[in-house]
Amino acid sequence: MGVGKTTIGKKVAAKLNRDFIDIDEQIEKEFKMPVSQIFIAYGEKVFREREKSLITSLAEQQHKVISVGGGAFLQEEIKSICLESCMVIFLDLSLEGWKDRIELIIDSRPVLQGKSIKEMEELFSKRQNIYVDHHLKISADHKDAEDIANEIVEKLISLGVRQARNSNRK
Repeated sequence: MGVGKTTIGKKVAAKLNRDFIDIDEQIEKEFKMPVSQIFIAYGEKVFREREKSLITSLAEQQHKVISVGGGAFLQEEIKSICLESCMVIFLDLSLEGWKDRIELIIDSRPVLQGKSIKEMEELFSKRQNIYVDHHLKISADHKDAEDIANEIVEKLISLGVRQARNSNRK
């Protein structure tokens, strides 16, 4: 949460000539309101159900870069689908780096609303445990989005993930 998945994901997608989809943004478009309002109006359960449905559908498609919300991997089914069907990249940010960003993200993150800094730190630590399963880990501390995107693309290429740059896309 707040590591820069959307910004970095857009850059990676552009470098690989792939479509970029931010799950939270897609859901916001469907509901015509921000995630925080969806949580208030419909509840977290409705949001999580739509999140699972959308991720399940997109994970089956090729040549996409998908940014999933920080809480998506709380659902074991989503986690399994992503790990089986996708290249899961964990953007690792230290607690200190994350705390530096809290002011920038707090208003748009419903799970942070009304929480003390200690409760936010507990949430951060709890979520770290769900991110241990991934295919590629990239440190986001003290790096800008462009550098992180370049590092991801270089590692994907070295792992043999083909670029769609020169292929015909539908």
